Amino acid sequence: MSDGPHRPTGLRSQVAGHFARFGHLGRMGCLCALALLAPALGWCGNATVAGEFWTEPPTLVSLGFEWRISGDDNRNAVVSVSYRKKGERQWHKALPLMRLQGESVTGGVNRTGGGHHYNQYVAPNMFAGSILDLEPGTVYECRFVLSDPDGVKGRRVRLVTVRTRSEPQPAAGGAVYNVYPFGYKGPKQQPAFTGLLAAYYLGSDESDHSREMPPRVKPGDTILVHAGIYKDNRFVYGGFNPNIAAYGTLFDGTYYLTQSGTPDKPIVIKGAGDGEVIFDGDGCDNLFNLMGGSYNYFEGITVRNTQVAFKLGIKGIAGSSGFTLKHSRVYNVGRVVEAGWSGSKDFYIADNVFIGRHNPLKLQSWFTPEVWAKFPGYPALITSEYAIKVYGQGHVIARNYVANWHDGIDVDTYGDPDGTPHELRDRVPVSIDIYGNDIYNVADNCIEADGGAHNIRVFRNRCFNSTGGALSAQPIFGGPVYFYQNLIYGGTTGGYLKLIDTPAGVLVYQNTFVGQIRFFGPASNVHFLNNLILGDGWGTAVLALRTFTNYSSSDYNGFRPNPGAAYAFEWDSPPFQVRADYEGPRETRRFKTLEEYRMGTGQDRHSRLVDFDVFRSVKIPDKSDPQRLYNPEDFDFRLRPGSAAIDAGVELPTITDGFTGAAPDLGAYELGKPVPHYGPTTWPLGEPGPDAPRSLRGPPPGS
Repeated sequence: MSDGPHRPTGLRSQVAGHFARFGHLGRMGCLCALALLAPALGWCGNATVAGEFWTEPPTLVSLGFEWRISGDDNRNAVVSVSYRKKGERQWHKALPLMRLQGESVTGGVNRTGGGHHYNQYVAPNMFAGSILDLEPGTVYECRFVLSDPDGVKGRRVRLVTVRTRSEPQPAAGGAVYNVYPFGYKGPKQQPAFTGLLAAYYLGSDESDHSREMPPRVKPGDTILVHAGIYKDNRFVYGGFNPNIAAYGTLFDGTYYLTQSGTPDKPIVIKGAGDGEVIFDGDGCDNLFNLMGGSYNYFEGITVRNTQVAFKLGIKGIAGSSGFTLKHSRVYNVGRVVEAGWSGSKDFYIADNVFIGRHNPLKLQSWFTPEVWAKFPGYPALITSEYAIKVYGQGHVIARNYVANWHDGIDVDTYGDPDGTPHELRDRVPVSIDIYGNDIYNVADNCIEADGGAHNIRVFRNRCFNSTGGALSAQPIFGGPVYFYQNLIYGGTTGGYLKLIDTPAGVLVYQNTFVGQIRFFGPASNVHFLNNLILGDGWGTAVLALRTFTNYSSSDYNGFRPNPGAAYAFEWDSPPFQVRADYEGPRETRRFKTLEEYRMGTGQDRHSRLVDFDVFRSVKIPDKSDPQRLYNPEDFDFRLRPGSAAIDAGVELPTITDGFTGAAPDLGAYELGKPVPHYGPTTWPLGEPGPDAPRSLRGPPPGS
C-alpha cells in the first residue's frame, strides 16, 4: 500500500541544468566552474554556502536570528540550534531555524486597480528562527550548526552571546517633579506644578506662547502625577482667567512630548499612587504625541475621550522608540497605540486594560452579511479600530486585557519592508512578541501579525468571540511567524486563523482552536504541528489549506470534523511533482475522512480524530446565536486524563519542554501543567464596578 503521493526533495531540473552547462569539463571541472559562480548559483547548486549571520534585537523572553546562505537548491540543509545561560555547562536544544528560499508575497489585488498590493516580495535564501521561553535580563550563549548532505562551504558553526532585555523600570537618581490637577487645594510635594506640560517643559501656557517653553526633563527624571482629572479647556484662548483650567494643549488638545530618555534612563510619567489619574482628551484627535521623543515611560494612568491615545509613528514621516505603557487603563478611544513607523524599536506595552467603544453586550461583524446583516448594528462601525498597532523591531505586547474593538493587537499592514528587494537591517519588522493577552469581543481579528517579516511570535494568548479570523497573517514576508499555545473559541464566521494576501513562513504549533476554516490561503511554507482543531459547525472542512508550496506540511494534530459536512479536509497545491508554483493553477483535493486525506496527500500521518470530550468541560458554540458572548470562566479547556489528545504530539524544543507523559499532549494545555495566566497580573485603578458586563470589567477576581 502506498504511503501517499511522492513529493520531490529537490529542484532536479535546475540542478541538472547547472551540470549540463559544464558537462564537457568532467566532474572536477564542474566543481571548479560552479565554485567560481557562487553565490549566484550556489556551491554546486545543492551544496550550501554560508553567508552573513545576524542577531535581531532581543525581547524579554525571545531571541531571533537570521542566517543568509546561497546554494541548497534542494532545500535539504538544516540549522540545528542549542543554547545555555552563560556559565552553564549543559546545552539545551531549541527549534531549528526555518528555511526560506524564494517564497513570493504579492498580496491581493488592489480593489481600485493598479495590480497587487506588494511589489512581489521574494524571500531571500536564508534561515531564520527564534529561541523561545527565555528569562528576561539574562545572558545566553547560542550555538547554530549548519549541515547539508551535499556539503557546506564557509563557517558551519556560529556562536553568539546575547542578553535578553529586562522589563523597563524608572531609573534611580533623577529629578522628581510632582504634578497636580487644576484647582487642587491640599498639601503638595515639592517641586509642584499644575498640569503635565508645566513639569515636562519649563512652563506651559494656553495662548500663542503654548509652544515656546524649552524642556525641563532629562533622561532618568520622573514626573509623579497625583490623583485627579486632567482635562483642558482647549478652545479657550489665553489661559488668563484663573478660574478656567488651562493645561497648555491649546486647540488640538495634544500633549507633544519631545524629549528622549535612554533605555536605562527613561523619562517617566507615573501615577503618584494617591488615587486614579485621569487624562481626559475632551474629544481631541490625539492626546499624547511622542513622535519626536523616545524612551518615554507611562505607568499607572487612565486615558479616555480621544481618538488616538498615544501616537508613536506614521509610515514615511516620523516615529519613536522605547515607549513603555504599564498598569494603565484606556477606554472610550478609537486607538490606544498607533505606531506605523519602521524605525521604531523596543516598545513595552504590558499589564494594561484597553476597553473599546463597540457594543459590550453582543458580538457584531462588518462582514458576511448573510449572517450578520439581520442583527441591529450591521455593519459594525470601527468606532474603536484597534487597541495596538506597531511596526519595527523588538516590541513586547504582553498580558493586556483587550475588549470591544474591531481589532485587538496588530502588526501594521505596512507593505513591502523598506528597501525591498534588499531589506534594510534596521527597518525590517522583526522580533516582535505578543503573549499572555486576554482578548474578548472583536468585530474582526484578535491578533494580526500582518506585515511582519521574521520572528514574529504570537503565543499563549486567549481569544474569545471574534468574527473575522482570530489570528491573522495577512501577509508575512518570509517568516517565520510563530503561532503557538494560543486558545481560540467563538470564532463564528471568521474562524481561528486567517492566511490571506499570500503570507510566507507560518508555523502553527500546539494551539487549541475551536472554529471553522475560511480564510486559508493561498500561502507558502506553512506548517502545522500538535494542534487541537475542533470544528464548530460554521464551516465545512476542519482544515483546508491552499498553498503555493508542496513543502508546506501538517502532522500530529487532533481534528474534530463537522458532522455531516460534505468534506472534512482540503489540501490545494500545485501538482505534487512541482516543488512550488506561484502563478500556475493549484489542484483542489477534498476528502471526506482523515484516512482519505492522509492517503491522498501524505499529510497528517500521525494525526487523529478527537471530540469535545478531550476537554474537562467545553461545549460547542451555539451557531443559532452568533452574537452571544462566551465567557472563558464557563469552560475548562484542561485535557481530560486518558483522552485522545494525551501523549499524541511530537516534541517541539522550548515549546513542549517539561511535558508530563510519554510524549507532548495536543493543544495549548499540557496535562498536569499550570494553565497560563491571561491579562494583567495586577489590574489598574478605575474598575467600572461589579455590575458591569464581563467585557468591561474583565474576568472575575481569582478566575
